[in-house]
Amino acid sequence: MVGVSQGEEGQPRRELARSWGQGRMLKASKKLGGGAAEGVGAVDAYLAKVPEPARSTLEKIRAAIRSAVPAEATEGLSYGMPAFHHKGALVAYAAFKKHCSFFPMQASLTDAMKEELQGYRTSKGTLQFPVDKPLPAALVKKMVKARVVENESRKAR
Repeated sequence: MVGVSQGEEGQPRRELARSWGQGRMLKASKKLGGGAAEGVGAVDAYLAKVPEPARSTLEKIRAAIRSAVPAEATEGLSYGMPAFHHKGALVAYAAFKKHCSFFPMQASLTDAMKEELQGYRTSKGTLQFPVDKPLPAALVKKMVKARVVENESRKAR
């Protein structure tokens, strides 16, 4: 979501897409050392900047994810979005101006669960839902647990 355009004196400048996750948290991650922002504090900072009702929706998604991940899973920002990692990237989520998104980080999962995801807008690796209506917790947990199994089997090879 980063583009290049001509800035002052013909010099290229980076432009960020307008989303709550991308532009605002890029600034926060730079303040934390330039790389991906780490830890629960970075996620809390991200959520604090998201307006209602999207904030409450994402907090419910976060709670559902937390209840499904192994105890040793970590939470932080990845690509400017809240994400969970366990033996690799598990899932991420973000708020945008007109919707929220859940990223299972594996396009095949959205294909495999096509029937259960009817009624939601999907694209390669993304599940979109209204800012005021979180995904059902049972669906989020099922997707997270499937990703945990995928990551654990991949690392065991």
